[in-house]
Amino acid sequence: MKSKLTLRLDESLIRRAKKRAKQKGTSVSQMVADYFALIETEQPSINRDLPPITASLTGILKNKEVQEEDYKKHLEEKYLK
Repeated sequence: MKSKLTLRLDESLIRRAKKRAKQKGTSVSQMVADYFALIETEQPSINRDLPPITASLTGILKNKEVQEEDYKKHLEEKYLK
């Protein structure tokens, strides 16, 4: 069931949001809904303190065994060869 939500925002922010929505081929309502869905599935609070690029990389090696020796080998190959 969809319900109506009223937001009070700065006029300039509304204009920018409408412009961005038009560029993306969507509505401001859909952008807000997407944002709410995103924050609902947000990663644990530890990632909130990290820069966005770092937070986006956390967990990508979950199922891979990476040892210190692997890293040292990588550095040797990158910088000593």
